[in-house]
Amino acid sequence: MTAPEPGTVPDAVRDTVPEAAAGPDTVPGAAAGPAAGRPYPARRLWVSLAVLAGSGVFLGLTGLFEGGEGTLWTNPLTRFLLTVAVILFVSHCLGALMNRIGQPPVLGEILGGLALGPSALGLLWPEASARLFPPGVLDSLDKVAQLGLLIFMFLIGCEVRTGKLRNQGPLGATLVGGTALPFVCGAAFALFFTPMLIGERATTTQYALFVGLALAITAVPVLARILVDLRMDRTRVGSLAMTCAAMGDGLAWLALTVVLTGSGDPGQLLRTAGWVGALGVLTFLGVRPLLALLVERLSMRTLTIVLVIGAVCYAILTQVMHLHPVIGAFLFGTVVPRNVPVIDRITTQLRSFTLLILLPLFFAGIGLQTSVGVFGSDPAVWGVFALMLVVAQLAKLLGSGGAARLAGLPARESLQLGILMNCRGVTELIVAKIGYEAGLINTACFTMLVLLAVLTTALTGIVMPRLGRTAEPAPLG
Repeated sequence: MTAPEPGTVPDAVRDTVPEAAAGPDTVPGAAAGPAAGRPYPARRLWVSLAVLAGSGVFLGLTGLFEGGEGTLWTNPLTRFLLTVAVILFVSHCLGALMNRIGQPPVLGEILGGLALGPSALGLLWPEASARLFPPGVLDSLDKVAQLGLLIFMFLIGCEVRTGKLRNQGPLGATLVGGTALPFVCGAAFALFFTPMLIGERATTTQYALFVGLALAITAVPVLARILVDLRMDRTRVGSLAMTCAAMGDGLAWLALTVVLTGSGDPGQLLRTAGWVGALGVLTFLGVRPLLALLVERLSMRTLTIVLVIGAVCYAILTQVMHLHPVIGAFLFGTVVPRNVPVIDRITTQLRSFTLLILLPLFFAGIGLQTSVGVFGSDPAVWGVFALMLVVAQLAKLLGSGGAARLAGLPARESLQLGILMNCRGVTELIVAKIGYEAGLINTACFTMLVLLAVLTTALTGIVMPRLGRTAEPAPLG
């Protein structure tokens, strides 16, 4: 099972989080509160709201929200905490709204980040945007978001499974078709529009390879949630989609490592390649058996500390190697022992805080860098984005679904597979941000990739329920 998308924790995982236990002061047979069936009186609710509103007016009149010494806007810590509170409130409100209309909650959390950026709040209320997101607050926000991103990628690595690869007939064809065709189409698209989309520090080859990789991505976490919601996670199509997505993203991260390594001179390229090779050998021949021993000997608390420190240290190593830190965190996660109860409990605890608190801050950072205004009113730019959306959708649909059909999968299931593989979600956002920070793409291309992630995720959530659940209950193999 793959790590779920932020805000999209599967029911099976959510059920493992213990409810608050009754305290020692609990009296047997005591009257239960509103949750036990007695409705909370509406009059009390309105009184509570009135008190809150009156308190807000009082604090405002006493100058707490003005610009005086020691007030809200002059204390850096207070401004940072206020920004975090606003981000979490907006993101989770929109996430709940998306959930009510049958969309993955992560889609609302991503939209919350975009709503707080220059595309919405910055356009409609620039004064509020400037107060909420001054440079100092943005720097602190970015550091916390990066930590959340590292832990998230570590969790993704922990959930990568390769045991389902045996005896799955259409797997090879689907994996190749669903990865190769979008990659080739994406690279060709990038080359055709190079002057409009290439970044300042990229060669044409790097830029084209990166865009091809970005279009070949499938978001494993949100795909897992969609499959659970549709009760397709144990079907042949669901099993095939999850396995192909996990393996395809693993190949994409490996290819992204090569693309980022190629940003320097030939000598630097060789040194980085040597470092990466040595790190891989150390990881799988040294760290992996060591972790297997530690799991049997350490307490859960100590093991949690060891795993988090290990993920952060691997992120530091890959950063020093001129690669992105998330690659190191992901690599470390892939060698954590599987099917171990204590590891499952640790990842569940880390996942809860990371997905609910830290990842929305990352979405906000993406939103603050995304501005639809860069498209302007030029119909040519909007036309390029529309073409990118069509190319990305068709390449995945034909590559995955077409290959599966040629390999013997029924037509309806092949269509379902092609639509599922189009789900890009958070993984696309992470890849887009890496490419933007590395100077491989410009702001317009970054914005297009962010919108592509949002729209393809939404379309998958809309179309799949209408196709219905496949009748085949058993996974391949």
